[in-house]
Amino acid sequence: MNTTHSNEQNAAAAFTGQATIFDELYRSDTIINYKRARVRRHVLKYLAPGSSILELNCGTGEDASWFAEKGFRVHATDISAGMLYQLVQKMERFKLQRKVSFELCSYTNLSELKNRGPYDLIFSNFAGLNCTGELDKVLAALPELVKPDGMVTLVVLPKFCLWETLLVFKGKFRTAFRRFFSRRGRRARVEGTFFKCWYYNPSYIIRRLKDEFDLLGLEGLCTIVPPSYMEGFAEKHPSTYKFLRRKENHLKSQWPWRLIGDYYIISMRKKG
Repeated sequence: MNTTHSNEQNAAAAFTGQATIFDELYRSDTIINYKRARVRRHVLKYLAPGSSILELNCGTGEDASWFAEKGFRVHATDISAGMLYQLVQKMERFKLQRKVSFELCSYTNLSELKNRGPYDLIFSNFAGLNCTGELDKVLAALPELVKPDGMVTLVVLPKFCLWETLLVFKGKFRTAFRRFFSRRGRRARVEGTFFKCWYYNPSYIIRRLKDEFDLLGLEGLCTIVPPSYMEGFAEKHPSTYKFLRRKENHLKSQWPWRLIGDYYIISMRKKG
């Protein structure tokens, strides 16, 4: 197994072991629910009803099940058999098997994807693509999997996060500056399992897709609203949280706010 797949496997193993716990935590976390709602609103703004979706790094199927319930057809992929097992259990529980198919496949090896579509949307949420140092390889494989006028929507960690950098004033220097020195990846850990994380600005994606795609939408996510790792913020400061959420919803697509969040949401439309 090459180094890239090894890192993806390590990341998958770290999150697979906590899959059921994460699902329960995420459902009750106000800011995580805000993030999911923002991403889904962004997609629905552009995607026609009944469209077909290829999801990369699908995890336990939270997004796949939501899209399926909205009438979309989803082909969910992940490198982790454990994650796909959780997804299958979820689809059976909600009786969504006819709307959601699945395939064990790394997003860095999409040439081996069996169900090649083409699709109306390729979707990857919450920094799944930050677990590879070969995002260029992933992006190069996307055009042939997307229909003319189809979309790619990715949720990615950029190289600068305002909230994260402000942690320097709390003495958390390692966290505050981890995105600044990440060209070769920065080590992350979940429950004792280590893997690397890379950061990519929107310009990186736009530059590599510009020959076949046009920019459709770009929004900062958790630029003004605090990141979800600031646990309990929304509950401890409800009025402040509501104010910050209103501000972010107003400024999310404007410079510099679209570039300096914990994440950004980028959508590209394939040229007809």
